[in-house]
Amino acid sequence: MRVPLSWLGEYVDLEPGTTPEDVHAALVSVGLEEEDIHRFEVSGPIVVGEVLEFVGEEQTNGKTINWCQVRVAPGDELAADGGPAVHGIICGAHNFAVGDKVVVTLPGASLPGPFPIAARKTYGHVSDGMIASARELGLGDEHDGILLLKNLGIDAPVGTDAIALLGLDDSAVEINVTPDRGYAFSIRGVAREYSHATGVPFRDPALALTVVTPVTRFPVTIDDRAPIRDRTGASVFVTRVVRGVDPTRPTPAWMIARLGLVGIRSISLIVDVTNYVMFELGQPLHGYDLDKLAGGIVVRRAVAGEKFTTLDAVSRTLSVEDLLITDESGPIGLAGVMGGANTEISSTTVNVLVEAANFDPVSIARSARRHKLPSEASKRFERGVDPRVAAVAAARVVQLLVDLAGGVADDLGSDYDETTAPAAIVLPTGFVSGLIGLNYTGDEVRDSLVEIGCSLEDIGGVLQVTPPTWRPDLTDKWTLGEEIARIVGYDRIPSVLPVAPPGRGLTRTQTLRRTVAQTLAATGHTEVLTYPFVSEQANNVFGAAVVTAADAGAGVAAVGAASAVPVAQVKVANPLDGESPFLRTSMLPGMLQIAHRNRSRGLVDVAIYEQGLVFRPEAGVTYGTPVLPAGAARPSAEAEAALNAGIVPQPLLVGIVLVGNDVRHQPGLPAVATGWQSALSAVQQVALATGVRISVRQGLHPAMHPGRTAELFVTVPGAATSAARTVSVGFAGELLPAVADDYDLPAVVAVAEINLALLFVQAEGELTVTPIRTMPAATQDLSLVVAAAVPAAALRAAVAEGAGDLLESIELVDDYRGAGMESGQKSLTFALRFRGEERTLTAAEASAARLAGVDLAAQRFGATLRE
Repeated sequence: MRVPLSWLGEYVDLEPGTTPEDVHAALVSVGLEEEDIHRFEVSGPIVVGEVLEFVGEEQTNGKTINWCQVRVAPGDELAADGGPAVHGIICGAHNFAVGDKVVVTLPGASLPGPFPIAARKTYGHVSDGMIASARELGLGDEHDGILLLKNLGIDAPVGTDAIALLGLDDSAVEINVTPDRGYAFSIRGVAREYSHATGVPFRDPALALTVVTPVTRFPVTIDDRAPIRDRTGASVFVTRVVRGVDPTRPTPAWMIARLGLVGIRSISLIVDVTNYVMFELGQPLHGYDLDKLAGGIVVRRAVAGEKFTTLDAVSRTLSVEDLLITDESGPIGLAGVMGGANTEISSTTVNVLVEAANFDPVSIARSARRHKLPSEASKRFERGVDPRVAAVAAARVVQLLVDLAGGVADDLGSDYDETTAPAAIVLPTGFVSGLIGLNYTGDEVRDSLVEIGCSLEDIGGVLQVTPPTWRPDLTDKWTLGEEIARIVGYDRIPSVLPVAPPGRGLTRTQTLRRTVAQTLAATGHTEVLTYPFVSEQANNVFGAAVVTAADAGAGVAAVGAASAVPVAQVKVANPLDGESPFLRTSMLPGMLQIAHRNRSRGLVDVAIYEQGLVFRPEAGVTYGTPVLPAGAARPSAEAEAALNAGIVPQPLLVGIVLVGNDVRHQPGLPAVATGWQSALSAVQQVALATGVRISVRQGLHPAMHPGRTAELFVTVPGAATSAARTVSVGFAGELLPAVADDYDLPAVVAVAEINLALLFVQAEGELTVTPIRTMPAATQDLSLVVAAAVPAAALRAAVAEGAGDLLESIELVDDYRGAGMESGQKSLTFALRFRGEERTLTAAEASAARLAGVDLAAQRFGATLRE
């Protein structure tokens, strides 16, 4: 919300010399947030000039310019720039005549841009200044010709300072209005807040107007058969009529300047008046050409598939939730959002119907988002508008149209109002002091509530507080307490750091989360934060479970993004983005978007990670809406279990995305490209950080390359009567090139996703520490021939198990499938290292352990020693 200081000064007294920074500081002290300061960015000398004569001169390029003689100072006085009273100026516009008064920017002036003005030679003359247009002055978008003061209804003496005349010396402060402070979307509301902050008297503009009840009723019907939240779409609907408006009357310069400062361009006097009053009082208004209306007005919900053309000339297909303003011809307005093209104000409008209504915030918010039509009106209705100001705002529009446009107030109109007074709130004695932790006197409590407009009644020592109609956010004693603390002053509340109870620190889970984050950051990964909202297709592709390749069998060829099957998902009821209305089931979609964004800005080597929650409803399970228990008491165990049962499972995951090169090109060292090995390396870093052994085997996933995907799993010890079992905790590898292309990424993108919730369960126990052996090691190589389908990891595990405790390490060093190997076979070579705990092993002991490993591999996989 932008607030021009001259406008603010009409309702509160500003001290002489008050700057925008001073106003910002005052508003911040009562909880508003400063955003920016807006000025016209012009400096003088800029004066009123009179065209004495001009000569058209055709140029060689076919363009005709005017060599003008313009008086910029009265009589023989010197001009504001110290030059003669008459200046010669080149002008390319042709919309003026001799005797017209214009705005002249003299040498030394500066216009928005910045665009400094100086005497310069052009078209064979020395142009001693410039005759300005409205756009060049920052007063609007019009640039078809120069600004003629007669079009603004101004007849000022030659030489008058045009900056002050046109209001270009004004400035505006911009504040951020939070959703609960809708009343601050008006000069009236901000002036009241400034009064709270500084103690200066507040003059309510709403009280300065006389509301006249219409004599003849204009027919208005509220026919809302599909209310939202058990509320009708329109609770107030006021109409007034002004006849005989002169559509040629110009908008006054002061109004154009103020509207420009608040960010609204001038359109026409009638439209400008409705916009001006909206910013003044916070009540959105709409003007209809009365002669274009067919019959009375009916407020109703749209019919499914109904069409309506809005003022921006776009034909829109309506929803049954959209609230419409209609007449006998059909829709004439999308309530609270935008009017229709069929009844809009035009250059021929002489009779105006003014509408001031109060619409349901939820209904307006949904319509504005559904049709992607955010407007100043919908912005106010979404946050709540004072229902008592509608009739006042309509009266103000009528007043301005009579005064500025020459209209006549008609006795035709309507006053529909079904609102009720705000409910009284009981405020116990001492409650505010207990809530805020600061002693407030009874007078401070009462004075603060009266200052914000509340009505008080003392019943047996207990205050009954009725909030004002413009404060729908005051709903209970807690909000009243917060408001009292704000008005008395936040500076009264001491800053006290809580003392941490002794003997407590981070939980095991918190420690592990930090350890994982620190480890990935230390190994070259950058942490990112993504939105949890994705499309349905992204969830179907990335939210599927990884499967073991051996279990898939013939299904290997069918794996891919196109074959992804729908997964259970959670849809947001009122999404911020209609194209991403689902909660993520995987970390990767948002991270891939971040990778694309970074590459589009020149960062071609990307290594990022994110820890976060995903939302994975179980198939076939219905999750009801949790019902919170009443009161402040802790819910019972049964109630707590019921609440938890209504919450979708949200496991903690870590996602990793790698694009580009792992190692950049350096002198003497070629670049090392990212691949599936990079993803597995990151996974092993996570395993080391948590102290959990993560094993891998070839897997399949709809979003992943079928030959370059690893399933990650951990071994869970069995109970007394059951054997150990493996639990899948994620996957790692390379994306399908087609999926990478969907995100405009290179063909090779390495990713990993690990379920930290499952991983941390295995890390909850005591870490096993293996002592460092100091005896000399015995090394041997082992080459085994097995079927090509046997996973190397499974064969390695069999050899390690058979070799026993003497085997210190076993590493795969070669996978050979060339000449000498029969079809369907491969040779896997392992480097073995044996070491004793207390003595040096003999060669025979190392060989015996090696052969024991070979025997177990032969039993399980038919492995034979390679000759």
